[in-house]
Amino acid sequence: MSLFGTGALGRVVRSGVGRRRVQTVVIAVATMMAVASAVVAGSLMVAAAAPFDNAFKKQQGSHITAQFDPAKASAAQLAETGKLAGVTASAGPYPSTAVRPVDRSGFQLPTLTLVGRSGPDGAVDRVDLKSGRWAQKPGEIVLDASFEGPAIGIGTPMKTSNAKDAPTLSIVGFAVSVSKTADAWAAPAQVDALGSKGNPVLSQMLYRFGSASTKQQILADRKKLAASVGFGALLGTESWLDTKRAADQGAAATVPFVMAFGALGIVMSVITVGSVISGAVGTSLRRIGILKAIGFTPREVVRAYVAQALIPAIVGITLGVVLGNLLAVPLLADTESVYGGVSLSVAWWVDVAVSAAALVVVWLAALIPALPAGRLRTVEAIAVGRAPRTGRGQWAHRAMGMLPLPRPVTYGLATPFTHPVRTLAMLLAVAFGTVAATFAVGLTSSLNAIGTSQDPENRAAVTVTTTKAMEVAPPPPPLVGGDGGDPTPPGGSESGPPPVENSAASMSKKPKVAGPAKVRSAVTSQPGTESYYGKAQTEVAVAGVSGSIQASLYEGDSRPGSYEMLSGHWITGKGQVVVPSRFLERTSTKLGDTVRVTCEKETANLRIVGESFDTSGSQLEIHANMADFKSAEPSTFLVETKSGVSADAYAQKVAAVVQPLGGDATTGSESGQDGVILIMAAMAALLTLMLIIVAGLGVLNSVVLDTRERIHDLGVCKAIGMSPRQTLSLVLASVAVIGVIGGLLGVPAGYALHHVVMPVMGRAVGTSLPSPVLDVYEPVQLLLLGLGGVVIAVLGALIPAGWAAGARTATALRTE
Repeated sequence: MSLFGTGALGRVVRSGVGRRRVQTVVIAVATMMAVASAVVAGSLMVAAAAPFDNAFKKQQGSHITAQFDPAKASAAQLAETGKLAGVTASAGPYPSTAVRPVDRSGFQLPTLTLVGRSGPDGAVDRVDLKSGRWAQKPGEIVLDASFEGPAIGIGTPMKTSNAKDAPTLSIVGFAVSVSKTADAWAAPAQVDALGSKGNPVLSQMLYRFGSASTKQQILADRKKLAASVGFGALLGTESWLDTKRAADQGAAATVPFVMAFGALGIVMSVITVGSVISGAVGTSLRRIGILKAIGFTPREVVRAYVAQALIPAIVGITLGVVLGNLLAVPLLADTESVYGGVSLSVAWWVDVAVSAAALVVVWLAALIPALPAGRLRTVEAIAVGRAPRTGRGQWAHRAMGMLPLPRPVTYGLATPFTHPVRTLAMLLAVAFGTVAATFAVGLTSSLNAIGTSQDPENRAAVTVTTTKAMEVAPPPPPLVGGDGGDPTPPGGSESGPPPVENSAASMSKKPKVAGPAKVRSAVTSQPGTESYYGKAQTEVAVAGVSGSIQASLYEGDSRPGSYEMLSGHWITGKGQVVVPSRFLERTSTKLGDTVRVTCEKETANLRIVGESFDTSGSQLEIHANMADFKSAEPSTFLVETKSGVSADAYAQKVAAVVQPLGGDATTGSESGQDGVILIMAAMAALLTLMLIIVAGLGVLNSVVLDTRERIHDLGVCKAIGMSPRQTLSLVLASVAVIGVIGGLLGVPAGYALHHVVMPVMGRAVGTSLPSPVLDVYEPVQLLLLGLGGVVIAVLGALIPAGWAAGARTATALRTE
C-alpha cells in the first residue's frame, strides 16, 4: 500500500492538498527553511572537524611544540622531558631558527621557522612529504606545500636572507605538517650554520600527552615541562588546540548563528505544521464525519490528514536540501582543506540525515493534531460541522464592547478568543518571526562593529605615508637574451616607471625620499595638527611560535589607534607588547609574562600588558613600541586635526610637501567589509527573510481558516450595513493584538539569543568579544523591532482581509 494511500484514500489526500493551497504552501516553505538551515549547519560542523582530526591522527601530531634555550637546557635534559608523567611520545630536540628567504626574482618571503630534521618520520609529527625528497645534506631545504607554485618549485634556488653573503639553498621537496611545527626543514647541520649568521638557534621539542583535549590540560602539561628544566629555559610553547582552531575557524565561526537560525526554523516548522493540521481538522469536522459514514476507518482518516502534511513537506525538504547545499558553498570555500588542496563539499549523509529527521518531525507535528480526527464520532462530526462551539469567547466580546472603539474593531479584537489554540499558534509564529528579525539586526550590527574595530587606522582624520610605505615588491630582473625591445615591465604604460638609463648623468641622480624625519617635520609644522603617532608594520619571530607573526610598531601616543581591549591596557612605553587572545592560547602565556621577539636581527624581551580583540584569522598580530627596535622606522603617520580644521584641506597642504619627495597624505575613509563578514550578513538576512515569510504565511493560513469559518457571520454584518472598509478593519484588528504581544515576546528573546550566540562565535575563533561588539541595540531600534510583530501579523492577514471585504453579501450568506 502506498504511503499516502490508494483508491479512495489517495483521492481524499490529493483533494485535500489541492483544495487547501495555502496550507500546502505554508508547510512547504516552513520545511524548506528549516531543512536549508540544518543542512548548512551540519555541513559546517563536519567541515570544521573532519580534515584536521583525520590528518592529525594520521601524522601523530604534536600536542605541544616547545622551544627551549639550548644555553640553559642541554640535549640530554630535553630528552629526559620525554619521560615525564603523562607524556606518551616525544621527538627532538631539533635545532630551530628563523629565516626570511629571498627567491631568485628578489622577492622576500615571510619569516619562516626552519627546523633541522634528518627525516620526515618520527614518534611525533610524521611530516607528509607531498613532492620531491627530504633534505639530506647542507645546501638543501624542504618547504611547506603552501609555498609551492609557478615561481617556487623543485630545484629552485633560494637565498636565506637579503644579505649579500647569505647562503643559497636548493628546494628539494614540499611537505605538510598538520601540527604546523615548522615552515621549512633542512639538515640539522645546515640549521646550526644558519643560526650563526644572525638569528639564534633554539631547541625544538615535540610532545604527545595522554590528556591534552582541553586548554586546562595543556596548561598543566606546560607547567610540567617548565618545572623539569631550569628557570628561563622554556622560551615558549604552541598548543595543538590553537592550530586546530586556526584550521577550522573558516567554518567554526559560522556554525553557531546558522544553528540558531536552524533551531528557529525547526521550531517554526513544528508550530506551523501543527497549526495547519489542527486548523484543517477543526474546519473539516463535517467532511470527517462523511468520510467515516462512507466507510473510512479512524486510522485511514488520521493517515489522510498526516499525508496532507507530508506531501508538501517532502517538496519543501527537497527544495531545502538544494538551497542548503547552495548556501553552504561560499562558506565551505573559506574552509578548504589544507591537507590536500581539495575544496570541501556537503557530505551526502548530512543531506540524508537532515531529510530523514525533517520527515519524522513533520510526521509527529501532523500526527498529534490529526489523532482527534480519528476519534471523532460520526454523528457528532456531521451534526456539528465546522461551527465554533457555542458560548466560546462571548466574555471577550462583552469586555471588548466596553472599549471606546468602533464596533468592527472591538469585534475583531475579541475574535482570537474564539479559537485559543489557533490564536496561540499565530502568536508563536509572530513571536518567532520577531525573534529572527531582532537576532539578525543584532548579528549584522555586531559583524559591522567587528569590521570597524579591526581597522583602527581609519579613525585618523589624515594618513601620511612615507616613501617606504609606498614601496612595492622589486621589479623582475631584465630578461637575458631578449630582443632589446621596450624595457617597460609587463602591464606597464607610458605613465609607469621610466626605463633605466645607463648614462653617467642618470647614475649620479639620487631619488628624492620622503623619509620619516621629513614627513614628521611636515606634520608638526602644520598649525592644524592636534596630535599624531607613527606606525610601522613588519614581520617578527616570537620564540615558541612557528612561522612569522605580523607586528605593528608604534611611535608616540598611539591610543587613538588602539584596538578594543579585552583585558589589560594598551602599550604605554618601552618593553611592552599587546597580543590577541589566540596568541595567549597558542603560547600558553598570560598577562605579565615575557616573550622574546626578534625583528630583523634585533631581539627584545617584551612583557605582555594587554589582550586585544583581534579576528584576523590564523595570522597573529602583536603590537609593540617602536623604541624597542632601533632599526624600525615609521612608514605611516596617523594625524588628528584640531577642531574646526578641514581634514581635506589639511591633507592637501601636507601632500604638497611630501608628494614631491615620494610620500602622500590622504583623509580617512571607510574600508570595505571582510568577505566572510559580508557572506554571514547576507546569509543572516536571507534566513531571516525566510523565517518572516513563514511567520506571515502561518498568520495567513490561520486568518484564512478563521475567515472562511465566519464568512456567514460576516455576511450578516454586511447585510445590516457593515462597509467593506469596516470589514477590513475587523479582520486586521483580530491579528493586531497578536502582533503586539508577539513583538513584546520576540524582541527580548531575540536580544537574549544574540547575547548567547555572539560569544559562542567569538570562542569559535579563539577570542572573547568586547562590549562595543555585544551592546549594539539602541532603544529606538528595539521599539521598531517590537512594532515589526504587528507588521508581520497585519501583512499576513491582509490578503484574507481583502477577500472578506470584497465578498458579496449574498454569496457570504449562502456559504456555510
